[in-house]
Amino acid sequence: MPGNLPTQPTRSGRVLASDRGSSTAHRPALVLAEAARAISAVALQGRSADEALSPRGQARGSEGSAAAARAAAMQSAIRAVTLGTLRWYLRLDAVAAILLAGRPLAPALRGLLVAGLHQLEFSRGRPEVTVSSAVDAARLLRQPRAAALMNALLRRYLRERPALARRVAADPVAASAHPAWLLSALQESWPDDWAGVIEADNAPPPMTLRVDLTRLTPAAYRAELARHELRGVPLPWCPSAIVLGRPLAVDQLPGFAEGCVSVQDAGAQLAAQLLQPQPGERVLDACAAPGGKTGALLEASAGRVELTAVDSDAARLARVADNLRRLRREARLVCADLTQPPAWWDARPFDRILLDAPCSAVGVIRRHPDIKLLRRAEDITALADRQRQLLTRCLSMLKPAGRLLYSTCSLLPAENERVFETVLAQLPRMRPLSVSELLPPALAASVRRCGYGIQLLPGSAAGTDGFYYACATVT
Repeated sequence: MPGNLPTQPTRSGRVLASDRGSSTAHRPALVLAEAARAISAVALQGRSADEALSPRGQARGSEGSAAAARAAAMQSAIRAVTLGTLRWYLRLDAVAAILLAGRPLAPALRGLLVAGLHQLEFSRGRPEVTVSSAVDAARLLRQPRAAALMNALLRRYLRERPALARRVAADPVAASAHPAWLLSALQESWPDDWAGVIEADNAPPPMTLRVDLTRLTPAAYRAELARHELRGVPLPWCPSAIVLGRPLAVDQLPGFAEGCVSVQDAGAQLAAQLLQPQPGERVLDACAAPGGKTGALLEASAGRVELTAVDSDAARLARVADNLRRLRREARLVCADLTQPPAWWDARPFDRILLDAPCSAVGVIRRHPDIKLLRRAEDITALADRQRQLLTRCLSMLKPAGRLLYSTCSLLPAENERVFETVLAQLPRMRPLSVSELLPPALAASVRRCGYGIQLLPGSAAGTDGFYYACATVT
């Protein structure tokens, strides 16, 4: 039978709409089948998890609301299995390779095998149910001849789990579930912290909220959460931040639709505290999409600033507009590439500039585990070149004695202090400002000093994702 196994998926390995409409008894198999499709799209086709998980249809008809609720629950389950599997993919795929022993497998089936291994290792479900669901999922993927093989492989894993775990632990990439280039970079850059970063990357992230302090107090919002039987914990160093006891869909968050609260990591919320926009100032939010920091800047200044949000991607800029409508805030939105001459600019310098530069995003892997599979070592050089161009351009638009905040969600010095220091050496008018002096006292002990900037590390006492910040002015 294995010799007759098809090596190419039929119908692209997709689950048909008629299959997705099956009874709830088949729901675990449907979830595994759709997760397998998404996992193979990321791991083998290089698509982002968000793209691969994009719903392909909406519920319609007289039972629209009930059908939509079921579809939302299904999509949430698919997303959880997909992201969990991607988080551990490099370990689980190493196990899959041992089990397969060189046997070819269609991409969607490889994704299904890895997803099944994830569920056996990390879910609370009964192993026999998981195995049965994976067998059914193979049929849903139009690979009925693979069902028996899927059953055999997963049952072998259950029998040989300790021995397989020992074999995988001997490989640093599989053991850490991080690509070799990134593991090496983290060990070199953070010799005392890399193990904690790896551990944080491989754990589900907390769900942190940003409260609009111009509309309600954190205590009042925590009380509102309690009325909905939800628990929120404040962060001492970030007045606007509340960490939820458990994650939930945003449409279940009280006050979210009204713009009173947003989802944003506390490390990202720090940007508004460091930039400190003042009423009446002209503020530039460069590379603004999707608009989380745009909203935070407007809330921090109670909207009394003239803010321009720029992004080179029109679709992503539309998300900024959507976020601002929900927050009931206003800004000028400009679609432009800041590495090019700014034809949109009126030559009036900005008092404050936030440059949240495009980067490798390896500081937010715990939220976007597909980064482990999509990012390559060679990407860093091109990103750093673009970051230097953006920083140079933004400094040219800064008012003398104004403040620019350079930010990334990277942990790599090549994108952080080296970019900042290179531009500093090339521009005589640029002067660094001390970020440490701007930090909330309760946070100071939890950051790492990096030249003129600071680094927040995932897994540190700060309770944040990984962010780098540095400040500059011009004379």
